[in-house]
Amino acid sequence: MERKMTASEKTRRLVIIGALGGISIFLGVSGIGIIRLPLFSITVMHIPVIIGALLEGPFVGAAIGLIFGLFSMYQNFTAPGLTSFLFWNPIIALIPRVLIGIVAYYSFKLLSTKLKNTAISATISSILATLTNTIGVLGLTYVLYLDRYAAAKEISRDAVAGTLLAVGLTNGVPEAIASALIAVPIVVTMLKMKKK
Repeated sequence: MERKMTASEKTRRLVIIGALGGISIFLGVSGIGIIRLPLFSITVMHIPVIIGALLEGPFVGAAIGLIFGLFSMYQNFTAPGLTSFLFWNPIIALIPRVLIGIVAYYSFKLLSTKLKNTAISATISSILATLTNTIGVLGLTYVLYLDRYAAAKEISRDAVAGTLLAVGLTNGVPEAIASALIAVPIVVTMLKMKKK
C-alpha cells in the first residue's frame, strides 16, 4: 500500500506542476519553445512534462502535460493556422500530451530496475515519451481527420499517410533527440541532489 502524502509533499507537487507548467507556457508564448530550422521545426514545449514526470512521478507529469495540451488548444483557437482544427479537438490536443508524462515515468521506472543506469534510462524514457506525443498526434490526425487534413494540405487522401510519416520523421525524431539532450542532464543532476 502506498504511503499517504504529507501536506508539505502535496504543496511541493503543486508548486512543481505550476512551475514546470508555467515554463511550458512561457516557451510557447515567447516562441523559444519552437526552434525553427531551414527544413523543419523542433518543439521543446513538452520537455518540462518529461522532467516533471521523471522527478516527481506520473501524476505530476500528466498534470504538466494537461497544462501543455490546454495551452496548445488556446494557441490554436486564438491564432489559428492551416491545421489548427486538429488541436481544437481535446482528444488530439490533450491525450497525447498527458501520456507524455505517464510514458516517461513508467518507462523510466522499468528501465531503471533493468539497466541500473539513471542517465541511459532517462534518455530512453525521454525519447519514448516524445515519440508517444508525436505518434499520438499524427495517428489521431489520420484516424479522425483524414479527409479534412487532405483538404487543408491540398493533397489526396492516399498521400496523407506519407505526409504524416514525413512530419513524424522530420519533426518527431529531432524532438526526441532534443528532449534527451535537454531533459536528461537536468533530471540526473536533480536526482543526485535528492539523494544527498
